[in-house]
Amino acid sequence: MRSLLLLSLLLSQPLLADDDLFTMWQIEGASNSIYLLGSVHLLRASDHPLPAMIDVAYEDAEVLVMEIDMDDIDPIQTQTLVSSLGVLGEGSSLEELMGASAWQEALTAAEAIDIPLELLNSSEPWLAAITVEQMLLMRIGFNPSMGVEMHLVQRAANDNKDILGLETVEEQLRFLDNLSAEAQREMLLQALLESADIEALMDELIDAWRNGDLEFMEDTILADMQQYTELHEVIVVERNRRWIAAINEYMTHDDDYLIIVGALHLVGDDGVPSLLRQQGKTIRQLAKVP
Repeated sequence: MRSLLLLSLLLSQPLLADDDLFTMWQIEGASNSIYLLGSVHLLRASDHPLPAMIDVAYEDAEVLVMEIDMDDIDPIQTQTLVSSLGVLGEGSSLEELMGASAWQEALTAAEAIDIPLELLNSSEPWLAAITVEQMLLMRIGFNPSMGVEMHLVQRAANDNKDILGLETVEEQLRFLDNLSAEAQREMLLQALLESADIEALMDELIDAWRNGDLEFMEDTILADMQQYTELHEVIVVERNRRWIAAINEYMTHDDDYLIIVGALHLVGDDGVPSLLRQQGKTIRQLAKVP
């Protein structure tokens, strides 16, 4: 049930300056509250403790909803799926799928950031792109075990709170695997070419996330993604639209929900908050708490 603290935050929100906001929204259901939290999937130890507003929403919610049901993931089954979808069979290679020109561009970019791209030659471009990104982030101290989702999964396990998923692991992997060859090539080149400034960009992103700076996220991360039309449509827009149906269903329940999805899904005209407003839903961005 909604806390008095949260209610006071909502009532005062129109008077708040931008730097008093957080990347979280509250939606009024028929008899419940739904909190929509933007997540950074990988964080560093230095990024903890997490913003206190997360604790407020977590304590109020009976159910957590994530992009996937994180407490029911089978690591062996997941690895099998990754291998079956993302690892190439004999007679095929990443080099071949990239084409001579793009492969040379990728090799040059990988060498500049000390990534042994040849070791990923048996991967499809989408899997190579994800692997490169994770390698670069973990190199500068980011780790999924420190991310928002894993932090909340551990708390929910201790508190016996239910965790649901908007998608399955297989669905997420197939979104990537079903991208066109051109979109996958773009995805890998993007991961390699934009890596030089990754640490500075992540610092800025986390600062924007903590301060609810939607303008920064729209003008940088989202705008960059929108340059890759198919990737943006499949990975962001189409998924946002599917999630709206689930959120509408949750709004008919009595339990309060904390929904956690990547922060990129919550900004822009196609972001989940905007789509809900277009349906006439009452949704407000929440304030930070001390």
